Amino acid sequence: MPKAARAAALWAPPLAIMVVIFALSAMPSDGEDRGALVFVLRKVAHFAEYALLMALWWRALRTKLAVRAAVIAAFAVTVLYAATDELHQHYVDGRVGTPVDVLIDAAGAATVAALLLRRAGSVRA
Repeated sequence: MPKAARAAALWAPPLAIMVVIFALSAMPSDGEDRGALVFVLRKVAHFAEYALLMALWWRALRTKLAVRAAVIAAFAVTVLYAATDELHQHYVDGRVGTPVDVLIDAAGAATVAALLLRRAGSVRA
């Protein structure tokens, strides 16, 4: 595989997920209450999308950094993006960015980080 294609295969996925998250966050809310189940599913989606983003950033950064450094950098990028996404939602009609959502996003990223670090530790053992 050519070097440019290999680089695109690593760096495009996390950037694409960020674009999707931004687009979803830019959708105005109609303010309608859809119930507890939809609320819980949305929070699970937050957790999952940021877990995926963390994994994809780690995958890309791992080509440039050691395992632990890549985990730390990927976690930082992911949580920083979560915070900016919630700030972005403050400017969208009917949406509200909340610190709780940033914590849910960070929990998804932290779960992946812990799994990666655990795996890295077991590989060296």
